[in-house]
Amino acid sequence: MSSLLGVAAFAVLLTLVLGLLRVLRGPAAADRIAAAQLLGTAGIAALLLWGAAADSATHADLALTLAVLAPFATIAMVRKDPGA
Repeated sequence: MSSLLGVAAFAVLLTLVLGLLRVLRGPAAADRIAAAQLLGTAGIAALLLWGAAADSATHADLALTLAVLAPFATIAMVRKDPGA
């Protein structure tokens, strides 16, 4: 079961990398903001899956910390570009 969780975590990390490309090359500011929200969500999911696969509570703590901090990155992007 843990190998299946590891594969799922890897798949989520792949979507995280694709989202990072969208943040860097997004055609519009709204695309970049949506991709930044995807990065936060995918990061949380990857940490939780990896923690479940490794049977580690530390990963859950990191995921909770990222869940608290990720909205602030989105707010900072919106404030920087209010036309989005």
